[in-house]
Amino acid sequence: MKIGELAARSNVTTKTIRYYESIGLLTAPERTPSGYRDYGDPAVERLRFIRDAQASGLALAEIQSVLELKDAGARSCGHTASLLERHLVDLDAQIERLQSARTELLELAERAASLDPRACTDPNRCQVITTHH
Repeated sequence: MKIGELAARSNVTTKTIRYYESIGLLTAPERTPSGYRDYGDPAVERLRFIRDAQASGLALAEIQSVLELKDAGARSCGHTASLLERHLVDLDAQIERLQSARTELLELAERAASLDPRACTDPNRCQVITTHH
């Protein structure tokens, strides 16, 4: 199949396919006598896997590491699980930071609601944003 059909069947753009080829995520296919790329069905499945792995939060370099294991005939489940676990740890830390930021913003919003705007006389600072809350 030509690159346009591959793109349609795998739900990625032709530009993405060319990029994946350039970084080694997708093997460059054979070419027809007229120079067109000629992909087989395995390319569709590989692109779908890449798309699904990205949707799960894996970076292209991590996906490459999984595909290298698969290409070598090795099992990749343990490696993939450790990648996902690391992402979970990172996500939990990010959630914690966001919850802390939300708490601080809530305190500032409550402070803003209790202040009299006429009392804001400092020409360089807003009375809502202060280190003395």
